[in-house]
Amino acid sequence: MISILIIVPTLNSYKLLPPLVDSLKSQTLDTWRVIFIDGPSNKAHRTWLEFVCLHDPRFQWVAQNDTEGGIFGAMNQGFSIAEHTNDWLLFWGSDDRAASPSCLEEAARKLMICDKASDIPDILVCSGIYFSSRNSHNIIKTRDYTRTSRFAWRSSYISSLFYGSTPPHQATLIGPGARSRQNKYDTSYLLAADLNYFLNLSKFSDIKVLVHDLDLVLMGDSGISAKQSKRRLREVMRAYRQRFGLKWWIPFLLRYVQRIQSAFRL
Repeated sequence: MISILIIVPTLNSYKLLPPLVDSLKSQTLDTWRVIFIDGPSNKAHRTWLEFVCLHDPRFQWVAQNDTEGGIFGAMNQGFSIAEHTNDWLLFWGSDDRAASPSCLEEAARKLMICDKASDIPDILVCSGIYFSSRNSHNIIKTRDYTRTSRFAWRSSYISSLFYGSTPPHQATLIGPGARSRQNKYDTSYLLAADLNYFLNLSKFSDIKVLVHDLDLVLMGDSGISAKQSKRRLREVMRAYRQRFGLKWWIPFLLRYVQRIQSAFRL
């Protein structure tokens, strides 16, 4: 049985969360659960979390540890929670939501087929669609989409990364095999720790990556990285330098070429 653990870092974001909660309650897959990892939020936010978790035991919340702050610190707490489980780990933001009522079941079905064939991957990379942050309602129409986020496969995982493609972390299920190799984000990266994580995974020659043509998540475009673009660019450069050395500029340039192209693939 495939079980999916969704980690959602939160901080006074309860007004954004109802669409995420509703999209999960409508899933055809039963074997999922959500843990909200909450920073020092106000009383209204935590009261809302308590209400949701009380009425549906598939939702839980815990306070974020003081030892690691920020979004990626909260995600590292999620890694720790999943450490001794066979859960497939998924990280969503407060303004994300499931792309369809059957998307988690379709992802789980793909993993079950691989499991029966004794060829289970370490990560399952699906696709995501960004939508305009101006739409905060449950119903999102095509005109609200801003761009797609897909992982372009080029013969191997390392080649795909070198040619500028990156798994969208909100649409990537991280399995026990990947976590046994890399079980935390580098929190010295405030905005690009996800890129750094996937680059570090590529150092393992036996890593198994499966790309699935499935829209798994709708993602809000109002995240912190959109507001700190200069810092994100510096962190992306740093991550590519650490992995590819003097050739860092090749994936760096191709990354943003593909970002522009993705806006025309809707």
